[in-house]
Amino acid sequence: MPAYSTNMKLKFPILALSLEIITIILYGVFVVYDDVNGHSTGHNTKNQTHEENPVSLYPMFQDVHVMIFIGFGFLMTFLKRYSFSSVGINLLLAAFGLQWGLLLQNIWHLEDGKIRVSIYRMINADFSTATVLISFGAVLGKTSPVQLLVMTLLEITMFCINEHIVNEFLNASDIGASMTIHAFGAYFGLAVARMLYRPGLRNGHDNEGSVYHSDMFAMIGTVYLWMFWPSFNSAIAEPGAPQLTAIINTYFSLAACALAAYATSSLVEKKGKLDMVHIQNATLAGGVAVGTCADMSIGPFGAMLIGVIAGIISTLGFKFLSPILASHLGIQDTCGVHNLHGMPGILGGLAGIVAAALGKKAGTSPAFQAAALGSSLGFALIGGAITGFILKLPFLGQPPDQNCFDDSLYWEVPEEEEAGESLTHTDHSKNKAEV
Repeated sequence: MPAYSTNMKLKFPILALSLEIITIILYGVFVVYDDVNGHSTGHNTKNQTHEENPVSLYPMFQDVHVMIFIGFGFLMTFLKRYSFSSVGINLLLAAFGLQWGLLLQNIWHLEDGKIRVSIYRMINADFSTATVLISFGAVLGKTSPVQLLVMTLLEITMFCINEHIVNEFLNASDIGASMTIHAFGAYFGLAVARMLYRPGLRNGHDNEGSVYHSDMFAMIGTVYLWMFWPSFNSAIAEPGAPQLTAIINTYFSLAACALAAYATSSLVEKKGKLDMVHIQNATLAGGVAVGTCADMSIGPFGAMLIGVIAGIISTLGFKFLSPILASHLGIQDTCGVHNLHGMPGILGGLAGIVAAALGKKAGTSPAFQAAALGSSLGFALIGGAITGFILKLPFLGQPPDQNCFDDSLYWEVPEEEEAGESLTHTDHSKNKAEV
């Protein structure tokens, strides 16, 4: 099968170690510890008034860390034969992404030629990896670890450029990153998925589905994300009232979103039953949608309204829009990131524009908020298309259609070993019988 070079014996170790060696060299040149008093500023200087205590943000950092490594990882374990890759490759991409993200986010803000590492900057580095993990969901099961490492390298680079434009040139407010992380990550992933379109998967795949226990594992990811999302949206907010406002708004938006998602799922399914796909994903859309205006004085009722709208459009997206995207536009979105991150991310951007126009946060401009949303979508679609084109190169190990959504192509799977031993034992018995 010459079109598919899936053997990773050399290419994966060489790529992974080369990226790490390059990163170590760059860290040796540019990265030092933050000063003991914690006065170093992050890339978003208008929010960095924390830290007489340099580790005061550590609990928030840990919350975000849990979301990145447990929340995102387990949310994608719904595929019945792809859980090793969902959690394992999630760890791989995040581990590389946070190192690369910290470098590129702060290369614009060298202090005496150095990047000073603080908890604040580590949180932002985690944020940069979230974009990749969202995009990973769009191409889940159809890409190799080598392809995904290349995607991480390119996507975080483009993310950091867009984030710098949004924060420094447009001075837009996006504290929970509805636009710069969620919308960007979703549409970047959708553009990659479109470039990697597989006609052979047009009618689905035997392994592109869940079983009872895989859906339960995915709910672990959902619950962790749901619980910790207030930290995600408030971690880098200005301490005091703005940070508390971000926590409260996210708290109520998630709660209202959950009710809306459950209700909508029952409404659109036969006999009023609930669909686990909707519950795993749409219940989180309120956290995405309230992100841009999380620290704005929109009132708890405003946050709840955003959450309800997000829950409804996310559920309807899973039920009606995803099949249309797959059949008419050739966008095979495995995890439905368009419904959880894409549309709610745009909703969050629009809510930020309205909140800015109503004067809910001093210093924000609806025009610049709109420009930030446009910039995020533009960088995502163009960057994703370019990345997808690069990922189509055969030597990067794209799996053939018949091996998609199956861990055994890239992992040692215990069930496979047991089956192999059983087969070997059967063969030996047969040979003895013949003798």
